[in-house]
Amino acid sequence: MFNPLNALLGLFSLDIGIDLGTANTLVSVRGKGIVINEPSVVAIEAKTKRVVAIGLEAKQMVGRTPANIVAVRPLRDGVISDFDTTEKMLLYFIRRVHQQMMLSVPRPRVVIGIPSGCTEVEKRAVYEAALNAGAREAYLIEEPMAAAIGADLPVTDSVGSMVVDVGGGTTEVAVIALGGIVVARSIRVAGDEMDEEIMRYVREKYNLLIGERMAEKVKIAIGSAYPLEQEQTMVVRGRSLLTGLPQAIEVSSVEIREALAGPVRIIAEEVRSTLDATPPELVADLMENGIALVGGGALLQGLAQRLSEETRMRVYVAPDPMTCVAKGAGKVLEELDVLRKVLAATHRNGRWR
Repeated sequence: MFNPLNALLGLFSLDIGIDLGTANTLVSVRGKGIVINEPSVVAIEAKTKRVVAIGLEAKQMVGRTPANIVAVRPLRDGVISDFDTTEKMLLYFIRRVHQQMMLSVPRPRVVIGIPSGCTEVEKRAVYEAALNAGAREAYLIEEPMAAAIGADLPVTDSVGSMVVDVGGGTTEVAVIALGGIVVARSIRVAGDEMDEEIMRYVREKYNLLIGERMAEKVKIAIGSAYPLEQEQTMVVRGRSLLTGLPQAIEVSSVEIREALAGPVRIIAEEVRSTLDATPPELVADLMENGIALVGGGALLQGLAQRLSEETRMRVYVAPDPMTCVAKGAGKVLEELDVLRKVLAATHRNGRWR
């Protein structure tokens, strides 16, 4: 039903798409594109629970804070682990968008991407966090669907599309057709798991203790899932477990590929499992159109080649893969009447459904 008040507010407020990720939060605004891309990290004063910093500033504090300040990631494995902190982080990002756009009072409509494996309790936590953070209306969309829309795949057509979204906390694999997810898999193995495997490998092989930030740097610089044309090396710095003193070692991309073998194998098995459950007609479409690789993990060198070898299909990295979910969430609000059916849940007249 047409609501004159909502129509009037829509003229002055913003439509916002949010990729509320374990590692990074991205915010897209209708007509402006991605306006915020910052780590999902909040620095809090331990005793008073006062927020000290959010986003990039807070991430720079990880592993470096005094005893009275704790840098936390309020999302784990793609879902909210700390509701109050997530709410504060969402409120901060929504307010920043309004400041950047030089708008004030009207509250925005928000679409938030969630993992396809979310429980109803987890969905409601995200939904209520968005409303409490100042959203006028909140909608949820499964991340694979949002990623497919952001990658310009024909999600409403009868032709099948497939996305593999490798994020920070989860890897989402989905086959999509006619505006719905036909087959989906969600595993809690992704970028964070890769960082942990690098930390474990260096600790076990070199007796060197390194932090999350160093492990992530190594993964981005020389991490790979498939042999490289020219293998690379990198200096890694940490603390020796034998002497307790600072130490630097040189590791190769071959070693880091060995460290990442476990998570990469699990992701490949999940992709094959999804294909095995896909109807033959859609498999034929996928053989013709290929598989889109999105998310921050899509940037891991050689991952597309490895998955292509495992599936015997063309696997390609979508343009600007890290922003696909946020862009897709934003596009839904641009064409809400057409794409409403792709939403995971809505809230009308005070009722959750």
